[in-house]
Amino acid sequence: MSLRDDQLATLKAAGKDFDYYNIANLDGIDHLPYSLKVLVENLVRNIDGANITDEHVKTLLDWDPNAEPSHEIQFTPSRVIMQDFTGVPCIVDLATMRDAVKDLGGDPEVINPQVQSDMVIDHSVQIDKYGIADAVQQNMDIEYQRNGERYQFLRWGQQAFKNFRVVPPGTGIIHQVNIEYLAKVVMSKAEANGNALAYLDSCVGTDSHTTTENGLGVLGWGVGGIEAEAAMLGQPISMLVPRVVGFKLTGSIPEGVTATDVVLTITDMLRRHGVVGKFVEFYGEGIASVPLANRATIGNMGPEFGSTCGIFPIDNVTLDYLRLTGRSEEQVALVEAYAKSNRLWGDASDPDYVEPQYSEYEELDLGTVVPSIAGPKRPQDRILLSEAKEMFEKTAPAYETEKTVKDPVAVSTDFRGDFNIENGDVAIASITSCTNTSNPSVMIAAGLIARNAHAKGLKPKPWVKTSLAPGSQVVADYLKAAGLQDDLDALGYQLVGFGCATCIGNSGPLLPEISEAINTNDLTVTAVLSGNRNFEGRISPDVKMNYLASPPLVIAYALAGTMDFDFETQPLGAGADGNDVYLKDIWPTNSEVAAVVDGTVSREMFLKDYASVFDGDHRWKGLDVPEGELFAWNDKSTYVRKQTFFDGMKATPDPVADIHGARVLALLGDSVTTDHISPAGAFKASSPAGKYLTERGVEPKNFNSYGSRRGNHEIMVRGTFGNIRLRNQLLASVGEEVTSGGFTYDFLAKKPTTIFEASRDYIDNKVPLVVLAGKEYGTGSSRDWAAKGTVMLGVKAVITESFERIHRSNLIGMGVLPLQFPAGESYESLGLNGTETYDIAGVEKLNEGVTPKTVHVTATHEDGSKTEFDAVVRIDTPGEADYYRNGGILQYVLRNLMK
Repeated sequence: MSLRDDQLATLKAAGKDFDYYNIANLDGIDHLPYSLKVLVENLVRNIDGANITDEHVKTLLDWDPNAEPSHEIQFTPSRVIMQDFTGVPCIVDLATMRDAVKDLGGDPEVINPQVQSDMVIDHSVQIDKYGIADAVQQNMDIEYQRNGERYQFLRWGQQAFKNFRVVPPGTGIIHQVNIEYLAKVVMSKAEANGNALAYLDSCVGTDSHTTTENGLGVLGWGVGGIEAEAAMLGQPISMLVPRVVGFKLTGSIPEGVTATDVVLTITDMLRRHGVVGKFVEFYGEGIASVPLANRATIGNMGPEFGSTCGIFPIDNVTLDYLRLTGRSEEQVALVEAYAKSNRLWGDASDPDYVEPQYSEYEELDLGTVVPSIAGPKRPQDRILLSEAKEMFEKTAPAYETEKTVKDPVAVSTDFRGDFNIENGDVAIASITSCTNTSNPSVMIAAGLIARNAHAKGLKPKPWVKTSLAPGSQVVADYLKAAGLQDDLDALGYQLVGFGCATCIGNSGPLLPEISEAINTNDLTVTAVLSGNRNFEGRISPDVKMNYLASPPLVIAYALAGTMDFDFETQPLGAGADGNDVYLKDIWPTNSEVAAVVDGTVSREMFLKDYASVFDGDHRWKGLDVPEGELFAWNDKSTYVRKQTFFDGMKATPDPVADIHGARVLALLGDSVTTDHISPAGAFKASSPAGKYLTERGVEPKNFNSYGSRRGNHEIMVRGTFGNIRLRNQLLASVGEEVTSGGFTYDFLAKKPTTIFEASRDYIDNKVPLVVLAGKEYGTGSSRDWAAKGTVMLGVKAVITESFERIHRSNLIGMGVLPLQFPAGESYESLGLNGTETYDIAGVEKLNEGVTPKTVHVTATHEDGSKTEFDAVVRIDTPGEADYYRNGGILQYVLRNLMK
């Protein structure tokens, strides 16, 4: 008998009996943080005697808060959620696996997600039209024109796969749809014995802000596409038991302060504290006064403060939100009964409450929070609003060059008339993204600012691109019900779409006349958005400085028209009566905001908007969708292509082999991120990807982005290692200039060329490739194509000083061998410069069921001399060894499913 059998018990909720795994009586459970209790339940429920054993559970129950992470466990998420940029390649892989199964003589229908998997299409809407009454409809029409092929494919997947659902475009942002509808908090499923099993909802997603769900008490975080696919196919995710930071919240938000100010303050605090790789958990009596929308806003910013998650426990606030958003009373009763029975109830005022132990502690009195923004390039760079003008004036000179024109530049437009623009002007002021745009308190505050500004006759400056892209259709309902959308419209904040929009870089073009003036005169203009990401170059190619702010402050900056502004001393403009109007004159009180929220946001709105959430509009229903268990691939498609990972695959894998005569494709430094490796954003006609599309008759204006073309491996492999800021030092080693971007030296053709073109030459001549790099290789969140692209370039091994854990795992998942130089050594200390050929011996021991600690590397220099060293093999678990022996995780899963 295992713990799994011992802990099976019965729970009564809403008049029904449920089986569940009782962890409340396990020794050591009392003082564990909520998040680790969730992992205990996950382990107990999934004990299989091999990957997950009683001993793993005991190790977790014996957790030492002060220990550094060292114990590895297998986490099995209950659900997977995807957005369309990162989700399309997952479905492409599943569709390709079906073809591979058929080719091997099996039943293609064995390939299905093994857990509930949902995709929300929210990343493809772009703000082409704005400031007009039907902007949202026009933008959706353009979205379907651009993405019709992808959407046809996803419609096919929706019909062909079990356990896979698609939320069509125009519904909302993935994280809002998740917390408002998809998340269950406690799930249940029918079992073979006729009973229903209740178990904790947990969910990983292909978007880093999956942590929004942490506000509901749902444990999960963003993962790369490879981990997501593995989880979809029933494979656990390997992780180290983390340190947990306890964050106590006390007090209440003061007048004039928003939830956005709170999250920017928390982000600043936790970045200073250092929480990368850790769990953050909010606790204490103060959390009872934190509304669920604010909890979700805080959880959403987990990637920005750097933790794996930022979670709140289940309590009455959770139950109230479930009721508000339309969950059934039976479901609410199940959540309450389950949480209380399993010591997961987080009400600090409960007599049975035991305060958890944490590894580290932080505390914030909400009453000390002041209005803030963050920027100009990182979300953790918080600026007090009272110091924003001063900080801008200090920071701006770093963005100017000798070409920057200091005087105002005249611009003449048909859409917005004639005006001057200058350095510091706000070119984009967008209420957008998942962080704030479904939090009623800040959205209603924005509407009230618009009402007050409109009443006084104020308008945004004509050079500001204004847009409103809510996270949920419910937002549109309550803004309309409160009469506030008319005021927003009057200020140019018409609805432009329901999607990620500006925050993901889909801000759309500025007016051509404004764009030309900016670029001709090298102006430093700014963007203000209510999102969570403001990295350089992310928001718009025309904008150098990006700032995060609450929705009401976004409107305030649109009215001011410049970042070089002090709201305390400078008027926003003259009112209709001729008197100066200051921000304090139009800022609503907390009680005014609360009164509108309480009077308009209703359960009925959620029930109505989610009643047909998977149906879509006439555009979605009108798509011409192929039928059948296998997808009818179109060889002419430039968006969706059958993957090549399974070409020539056999039912049993060939033995793994040592590597002989490898050449270096890239010689890289420290802290090379997956954003350097994985293709993202726009690309030029002169790039390998641009040439591929041009040869197929696609004009540059229709290139779209790498993100939208992730379902076409031909595009993605051409963009791998193509980041404009990548510096391949191999070029210097052969006496060539190091040109930033995806360039290398081809030792066969004896010339510098693109990384992609060199890789084709090596593959054609059967020459394996390696990458050499420094410390912290593979940090970042653009994970799936960083590994997929690497293997498709012909790279067999990556040798570094150290790896980021997830990218190391992903390389193995794609059949690439991760190796580390001996401790204290590097390619520089060993006298290597990438001009050598490499032999790697000892890999074949894996065929004997043994994972060698090291393999022997021989680097042969051009003069025939040799440098030899033992590289550390970073295959860390038996499961990873299985993946590598099979050529990758997908091949491993496919072969197992066929058995």
